[in-house]
Amino acid sequence: MNLRWSFPPYPVGWVSRETLRGYVNGNDPVSGAPLMNEIIAALTLPLTDAEKNMKILKKPEHERLLPADTEENLQRFFLESGWTGGLPIVLPTEERVAEMLTGTGHDPQEIVGYMSVTPVEERFEYTVELVAVNAVMAGARPEHLPVILAIASSNQTSLPSSTGSYGSMVIVNGPVRNEIGMNCGGAAFGPFNYANAVIGRAWTLMSINFGDARLGDTFMATLGNGLSYNNMVCGENEEKSPWPLFHVQRGFKPEESTISLFRGWNVINLGIGGAESIFNSMKGLGMMMGNFTMLLDPLVANTVFNEGFTDLNKLKEWIIQKANSPFPLDPEKINFFVVGGETNPIYAITDYIYSQTWPVDKWIPRNGIKKDEKPIRMPVAKACKDGSCGLEH
Repeated sequence: MNLRWSFPPYPVGWVSRETLRGYVNGNDPVSGAPLMNEIIAALTLPLTDAEKNMKILKKPEHERLLPADTEENLQRFFLESGWTGGLPIVLPTEERVAEMLTGTGHDPQEIVGYMSVTPVEERFEYTVELVAVNAVMAGARPEHLPVILAIASSNQTSLPSSTGSYGSMVIVNGPVRNEIGMNCGGAAFGPFNYANAVIGRAWTLMSINFGDARLGDTFMATLGNGLSYNNMVCGENEEKSPWPLFHVQRGFKPEESTISLFRGWNVINLGIGGAESIFNSMKGLGMMMGNFTMLLDPLVANTVFNEGFTDLNKLKEWIIQKANSPFPLDPEKINFFVVGGETNPIYAITDYIYSQTWPVDKWIPRNGIKKDEKPIRMPVAKACKDGSCGLEH
């Protein structure tokens, strides 16, 4: 839409009232015109001929294939075109993309979704093939594609264009976690796991390329977020959780595979203790936003369970009553996940807000997850109860 725009100076948050009055009585920093005169004119002057006969501008589509070149030149071209996150990629050749597409039974030209990193820009559509291109670039294999397609189908970017520098998170539930070798235990949020890493990186690359993230234009994070290279990605440690699984809480069956998406600003690690300690950490993070997602090692989860909180709803009610906050707290905005390796009773607290849970199974081929003859797996922690074991292949 060809709208009339006026802009105050920035920032508008956490500045004095005198500063804000100065903005109102001052000039638009873009046009240089007095701000209030500009606003009044925009609201009252008749439409111009150009505004009455607006032309819809469509951004040109990229060619499906690039001319052949050396790997070094193509890596440089992708980098300079802004199609990567700054790290080297796996070049998406036709052969590699065709192989990736064996990871799903869907038509390569089927539209998966629409994405933009900002709500005021055009949302671009993308197909199964384009998702596969970005999966190849991220270093994924066909077995990872159903989870990546599920993320793509959410239409949600991992890089929302907030000046506040968001981070994003994916939690995977169901059989697909183990099918593709995701880490739900020790060091689940990285590093040391191939599936977690490439799935998270694919989401970032899709956000850049489908969401049209351009620094200083459509993407305005003032600091950025180091988590955004791969995002926070893991599976819930379903086998060690004393409570109903997260996707079951959201209406799915235990045997169904899903992804759940979150975003927020803060991740505070190394909390130790039970329910009282978790509450104090939440209070320290601040109750004003009202969004909390707690990541509990199984040792912490079972401690809280044995303290009498066998029902998560009762735990949420206890937290809300104890908080006595002037801001309304919604139990739907307080979430718990069990993840970790039981080597220390540690939890992490975040202000991440949950958006929604999407199914993975619809993207899996009829004959099951497409795996390599010998699937790639990084070393995993040995299963032992005393926590003294190392890693094995």
